Amino acid sequence: MVRRIEVALREDVLDPRGERIKREIEHFLHYPVAGVRTVEVYTVDAELTDAELAQAASGPFSDPVIQTWSIDAPAASDFDFLVEVGFRPGVTDNVGRTAREAIEYITGRPFQPGEGVYTSVQYLLKGALLREDADAIARKLLCNTLIQRFTVISAAEFKAQGGIPAFVPKVVAGTVEAATVREIDLEVSDDELMRISREGVLALTIDEMRIIQAHYRDPKVREERARHGLGGKPTDVELECLAQTWSEHCKHKIFAGTVHYEDEQGNRQEIHSLFKSFIQRTTKDVREKLGARDFCLSVFKDNAGVIRFNDNWSLVFKVETHNSPSALDPYGGALTGIVGVNRDPFGTGKGAKLIFNTDVFCFADPFYDKPLPSRLLHPRRIYEGVVEGVEHGGNKSGIPTVNGSIVFDDRFAGKPLVFCGTAGLMPAEINGEPGFEKSIEPGDLIVMTGGRIGKDGIHGATFSSEELNENSPVTAVQIGDPITQKRMFDFLIRARDKGLYRFITDNGAGGLSSSVGEMAGECGGCRMDLAKAPLKYPGLAPWEILISEAQERMSLAVPPEKIEEFLAMARNFGVEATVLGEFSDSGIFHIVYGDRTVAYLPMEFMHEGLPPMQLPAKWQPPLHEEPEIEVKKDYTAELLELLSSLNICSKESVVRRYDHEVQGGSVVKPFTGVANDGPSDAAVVRPILDSFEGVVVAHGICPRYSDIDTYHMTANAVDEALRNYVAVGGSLDMVAGLDNFCWCDPVLSEKTPDGAYKMAQLVRSNQALYDLCLAYNLPLISGKDSMKNDFYDGSVKISIPPTLLFSVIGKIEDARRAVTMDVKRPGDIVYMLGTTAAELGGSEYLAKSGFVGNRVPLVDPASAYRRYTAYHRAVMAGAVASCHDLSDGGLAVAAAESAFAGGLGMKIDLRQIPWRGDRQEMGDAQLLFSESASRLLVTVHPDFRNVFETFMAGTDFAAIGEVTTEPVLEILGMSGGSVVKTELAHLKEAWQDPLRDL
Repeated sequence: MVRRIEVALREDVLDPRGERIKREIEHFLHYPVAGVRTVEVYTVDAELTDAELAQAASGPFSDPVIQTWSIDAPAASDFDFLVEVGFRPGVTDNVGRTAREAIEYITGRPFQPGEGVYTSVQYLLKGALLREDADAIARKLLCNTLIQRFTVISAAEFKAQGGIPAFVPKVVAGTVEAATVREIDLEVSDDELMRISREGVLALTIDEMRIIQAHYRDPKVREERARHGLGGKPTDVELECLAQTWSEHCKHKIFAGTVHYEDEQGNRQEIHSLFKSFIQRTTKDVREKLGARDFCLSVFKDNAGVIRFNDNWSLVFKVETHNSPSALDPYGGALTGIVGVNRDPFGTGKGAKLIFNTDVFCFADPFYDKPLPSRLLHPRRIYEGVVEGVEHGGNKSGIPTVNGSIVFDDRFAGKPLVFCGTAGLMPAEINGEPGFEKSIEPGDLIVMTGGRIGKDGIHGATFSSEELNENSPVTAVQIGDPITQKRMFDFLIRARDKGLYRFITDNGAGGLSSSVGEMAGECGGCRMDLAKAPLKYPGLAPWEILISEAQERMSLAVPPEKIEEFLAMARNFGVEATVLGEFSDSGIFHIVYGDRTVAYLPMEFMHEGLPPMQLPAKWQPPLHEEPEIEVKKDYTAELLELLSSLNICSKESVVRRYDHEVQGGSVVKPFTGVANDGPSDAAVVRPILDSFEGVVVAHGICPRYSDIDTYHMTANAVDEALRNYVAVGGSLDMVAGLDNFCWCDPVLSEKTPDGAYKMAQLVRSNQALYDLCLAYNLPLISGKDSMKNDFYDGSVKISIPPTLLFSVIGKIEDARRAVTMDVKRPGDIVYMLGTTAAELGGSEYLAKSGFVGNRVPLVDPASAYRRYTAYHRAVMAGAVASCHDLSDGGLAVAAAESAFAGGLGMKIDLRQIPWRGDRQEMGDAQLLFSESASRLLVTVHPDFRNVFETFMAGTDFAAIGEVTTEPVLEILGMSGGSVVKTELAHLKEAWQDPLRDL
């Protein structure tokens, strides 16, 4: 029997969600809305008594102080139109699942198969609206129709029918007979092969389809298949499995391809795998330089990279992207991104305890007011959905979010970038073996634990391997469940310590086909029965079970003698765990459904059957208009304008939504200063609370420089990451990097005629990565690439700027020595470390006038490394009061931020700044706003002046001013007069205002 519990706020209680929706309707849709209230609805499809329903409604479902509830009676009143929004059938409903568990706890009995609780929200709109207005509000703002459905009803209709009929979003159970599989005829024309790939969302090229076609023509293959009851045609299970395994998302075909590169002088070079030639080579060469000081333990062979932290513990770190799903469903895509990357370090080695999250988002302007293709969501919806998704995923997992950034560029309207990272702490030794090592032996059992399998996430890997388009599949969207995952993690850490499994990995992209497929490669084969897999609902075909990316799942290899204890512990923790088969040394990925074989793929063909792509690349430097830099007597207005720009302004309204204190180890937090609202350069965390050893994490990202040269974009991203890390006190003796490439499609084709240029941009980026990391002794320990970040609907194409997020993680020997960016005392001396050049190309200063320029900042890693090393010695000696890196907006912005964060003024003289280049090109604007690399703004107490300058001797630095009592920033120009002079309150307000209400 279906019943409805409706929970509403009391009339005298403010409805924050309703107020936010009202503002968004007025801002984006311009409809006359007088008010918006909300009602939470729980549709209960289970045999419960009235008393049990009342117990649930009055207990876990409502707060008696601020809410009222009703059963089978509408709570809505005083509205003109009501919009109810709920999930579509089969979409994960986390609140509904939690509500079901709460009722089970109250009643003491489990729900029966087919029973459930489903949630929805009613929005009560009041105002002079037409029905089509209410429908537009629902479709454009309240409901993501990919994963949700909505109902619109007027007040008169609501009164006439006594409310809204209950909607139960059950998946209609299909009748999938035992081992129902389709055979796919590949003996067809090339056009038909591509139709099969396109309509099946396989993302396979014609060459790849021909390779599969040839495999099934092989007489030996056919003979072996016949022995297992299979014909000469691939099953849908096999074709789908190969598509996931060979997808760009999983196989990284572009980074593994052969690149035919030509530079602007016509010099040609053949590069066999960018990954091997630059990324792997970087780590190999750096580790050789480090010699006995090498701290890398596991790189490029597991879910995440592992480095040594101390004799007893190792650090694990991974950063992932979830761009394509976040474009379709910002909330679900981002939530899945954060809980998904949690599983990477957790599933590295024998398992790691998670200690912090990081996140970096790239969006179009949230105030975007130009037309968008119909499939694209407005940037503000993406902004708000992504922020909320990462908030819910991280906060509910009990993991602090300690570091991040938001970058704005309207080219991210086609596809946002959502980078999520997680670090873990792993015992150096577990049960007498290195914690980072794991293995599988034939006969070990295949075990899946955590969430159940559903249609969500089907074709996620292949969908993410293509540009976003009008036909991107609804089923690719997943919604993570952090509560289920946290419970699974708690169980598995205990199982790890008791030695109950031999191997663990994330069940992510490609689902079981990828996780078990990769695990089978460790020992040479497997046999798995899909009929044993636990499902969210009946009706899934075998191929769907195999490739579904439904969340909160890990795959393990459990020795047979440990399985009973493993399963018993899982039951005690309330975690589902299921044996699906066993690993073997057969050389075959053997999949059955009950008694019938549905896939029989040689491991070698699965993993090595794909030849490298052949990729042309031709570099030609672009030339942009070089604007005249206007000479002014006063640049205060320009500074205020820069502080208000989206890429520089405060992101506090976002950051405050994330818990950075949970677990109790946060030392340098996202905000610092006298009012805790100044922007920190990096985060410092104590992962072991009875030790002062700290972990430092930072990042660099500057996609705007790609418009000039991706070599220098990458060099600046690496330098910015290390500069931020060094600024707070990170040690250069133990620091490692992660590279996350997000690129527009670089494969030359009819729809990408500039593919050779974009491929050349990727080559140059990799060249810079090698050069900078080798100079900085930065081994690369992990990373990821996302190569199809475009939107294309056949007429409109929107491509992101080539973007590298470079993250660093390392150690500070004593977290008590950590340095923050806020100035500390009047009278402290202000130093500039590094030199300034007339490098405004790609700067925020030029961007505000609509220019790019050509003089991109150039990194001199040799001098920068000497400077960073000297500065770190000064930090460890206690000689540094504050330090802030110079990046977006240059010196003027960095000085303003350091001053208002500390609540003290600053007086700076541009004539004292170390500079390089042509004196004729250097004016006040260049010294104020140039974004030259490798620079730090440091303050030092006068008592430590000699000590500090002794440490810095032999590097480029100079004293350029002092901290003042008067809350004013004053900067003297080359002529000696003030070129910037204003109160800190004005600077701070300009910086805080733009995103305050988002």
